[in-house]
This record gives sequence, C-alpha cells and structure tokens, in this order.
Amino acid sequence: MEPAIAPEMIAATPRPDYVVRVMFADGEVRDVDITPLLNTQAFAPLRNPSVFEQVTVDQEIGTIAWPGGVDLDRDVIYAALDLGPAKAQVKILAPSIAA
Repeated sequence: MEPAIAPEMIAATPRPDYVVRVMFADGEVRDVDITPLLNTQAFAPLRNPSVFEQVTVDQEIGTIAWPGGVDLDRDVIYAALDLGPAKAQVKILAPSIAA
C-alpha cells in the first residue's frame, strides 16, 4: 500500500507543552508534540519558548519551520501517528473532509 501524499499545510499554531497544531488543506488538524525531539542538537534551540512560538508554515518547502533552519516535513506529520519514543508524537484532532 502506497503512503498517502500529504496535502499542503495551511497553518501552524504553537500550543502549550511544545505542541504545534497543524492545519492541512484537506481539513485535517493534527497536534504534533515535539517534546521528544528537544534533546536532539537540531531541535534544542526550541526549548526556548520564545523560539518555539515562532513556528510557521514554510510554503516553499512544505514544512513547519522555526528560525535557524529547524523543520518537520508534512509527509512525516501526515503519515505517522506513532513515530517511536524519540520522535514527534502526532495526534489527529479532526480527520480530513475527504475521509
């Protein structure tokens, strides 16, 4: 079975406890908990709440992104609900309209 191609992300909103709420063009809404990533070198700067809160959707490359080049790919966010203990945790809040 081929993995679904993720639709475009249209918004990313920082939430408490290092969670990013991501809205997709198909109506899907997912919360992405990046807490497990904060111990990695790339994501360590996001421990600073003022940096974490600067999350945006980079439409050019199709990721959620922060200053300094830190990002998460939409396909990873859309395709996986449980990436393992040292990975971002993704929870579906609203399924896609097409589902």
